[in-house]
Amino acid sequence: MSAAKDPAKAQETRSKLLDGALRTLTEQGIAKTSARSIAAAAGVNQALVFYHFGSVDELLSAACRYGTEQRVSRYRERLAGIGSLSELLAFGREMHEEEREAGHVAVLGQLLAGAQTQPRLAAATAAGLALWIEEIEKVLVRVLSASPLGEFVDPVGLARAVAASFVGMELYEGVDAEGTERALDSLDQLSVLVTAVEDLGPLAQRAVRHRLRRTRN
Repeated sequence: MSAAKDPAKAQETRSKLLDGALRTLTEQGIAKTSARSIAAAAGVNQALVFYHFGSVDELLSAACRYGTEQRVSRYRERLAGIGSLSELLAFGREMHEEEREAGHVAVLGQLLAGAQTQPRLAAATAAGLALWIEEIEKVLVRVLSASPLGEFVDPVGLARAVAASFVGMELYEGVDAEGTERALDSLDQLSVLVTAVEDLGPLAQRAVRHRLRRTRN
């Protein structure tokens, strides 16, 4: 049976190409990512890029979603165990370190760079980020329902703000690592403040809510 007619072989080749595309983005950047460089990284014939995906853009779009799904799956169980805003902030810093060391920050930066001029890649990158936003939103809906701050925060909008902040810090770190570290330290300080509010007794929490309602109105 030929590789084209063997579903298992075809899937193996697709996976090699997806992994090869992500590796090429990390090691060579979007400007040097081509059918030839991806095929070389994947260890397959260049023609298979077009056979399985039609174009390099289509392959990069698929690789973006493929890579994001892998990363989200890695953290999904840990996200499900988060029980407070302060835990979410602490997790964000931990995940940042893991993603940077694994090289996924570099991939994100290259995808965002390519997305500025390639509409198809922009759509795929947005779809990949949406996977993160969906998971963050689930956590926020859960933890805000038990927080005295819950009624004053839009979890849908906040999930997007968190994702945008994460992307910004990932890219900013490349030009100002010290500044990024200070930003992360500020999140740690914010975590302390949030924890203090969440640990207040019922009377104090009611006072906080009352004050926030007056400020909002």
